[in-house]
Amino acid sequence: MSAIHIANRVTRIKPSPSSTASDRANALKRAGKSIVNLVVGEPDFDTPAAIRQAASAAIERGETRYTQNNGTPALRAAIAEKFLRENRLTVNADDVIVTNGAKSAIFNAFSATLETGDEVLIPAPFWVSYPDMVLACDGRPVIVTCSEQDGFKLTPESLRASITSRCRWLLINSPSNPSGASYTRAELRALADVLLDYPHLAIMTDDIYEHIRYDNAPNVHLLEVEPRLADRTLIVNGVSKTYAMTGWRIGYATGPKALIAAMGTLQSQSTSNASSVSQAAALAALNSGTEFITRSLEVYRQRRDDMAARLNAIPGLSCLLPEGAFYLYVNCGGLLGKTTAEGQRLTTDNEVVLWLLDTAGVAVVAGAAYGLSPYFRLSIATDLPALQQGADLIAAAVASLK
Repeated sequence: MSAIHIANRVTRIKPSPSSTASDRANALKRAGKSIVNLVVGEPDFDTPAAIRQAASAAIERGETRYTQNNGTPALRAAIAEKFLRENRLTVNADDVIVTNGAKSAIFNAFSATLETGDEVLIPAPFWVSYPDMVLACDGRPVIVTCSEQDGFKLTPESLRASITSRCRWLLINSPSNPSGASYTRAELRALADVLLDYPHLAIMTDDIYEHIRYDNAPNVHLLEVEPRLADRTLIVNGVSKTYAMTGWRIGYATGPKALIAAMGTLQSQSTSNASSVSQAAALAALNSGTEFITRSLEVYRQRRDDMAARLNAIPGLSCLLPEGAFYLYVNCGGLLGKTTAEGQRLTTDNEVVLWLLDTAGVAVVAGAAYGLSPYFRLSIATDLPALQQGADLIAAAVASLK
């Protein structure tokens, strides 16, 4: 018998489905198959030159040592200024923690607050890691289905109906991965009115895509709409999506002082501070203005419009025009029940996705991974010719179904 026993907290979770799909696509590529990979959710742009140069300058200045556990004072001050400038929220820099990616902030918050069986409300479709992070922290994810008819958004009625005495958190991701759903001021107001009735329920907002929204409206945060929720709200964000800095691994969070302190304690005994060089780069990013953000958003908009039109023209497929982020969440219900050239009857979105990979050479992720079927997610964070090639291959494959 092996001396190594894998704890239940690990065996109850699964590897990230998007990473698994990407790994499968890459394995087929290495085997010589032509694959259009539309799985990975990271910008295809290079990190802007000024940010890269700031990191190099930090290295040359010798800023390669440990920083304060919660982040450098300069970066935390810049984050506080960002909240005031962009979100109209007053934040004390001492109540900011810099983490090793935004995912680390979410995980640390759950680790710091969840007891066995505590419930976390997660609107679906959701980012694939949310439920498993809850499970890893001994909590119970409660999935609240948000239908396409409701724009994949949580409604006040479904929120109220889902809250129990065991609920500890509501997690809101806007704009959303995978659907691109973005809440308006009025929609946030309606949710806030419900939340005010349940003071035991904390709120976590994952704002990582806040600058990638297509309605040209200013960002609206729940706490701007309802400041009375501030003493139980954690705001999570980072530089990865906005500034094409996924590999730099810088996230951050702000919230109630006791929670930030607890997250800091966990971080001090796990990863310690985020990379000093990456923090210098993040500081430059937050002070770099809006030119890169505006330019990249227009590229994403062109890709979104082109791909949505192409996919909506394919019989059996449809997708809402996403309001934000850089994904399309495609309804493939019209393909279920059809038979492939090889004689397979497609019955689930998982089967559709595997068939598209094997037959068309296009890699996407099944909606089942995001808690809502029958859909698949594809990323538009790749160049337009590759996206168009993918759409053409999907159209040809669908045309072969009987």
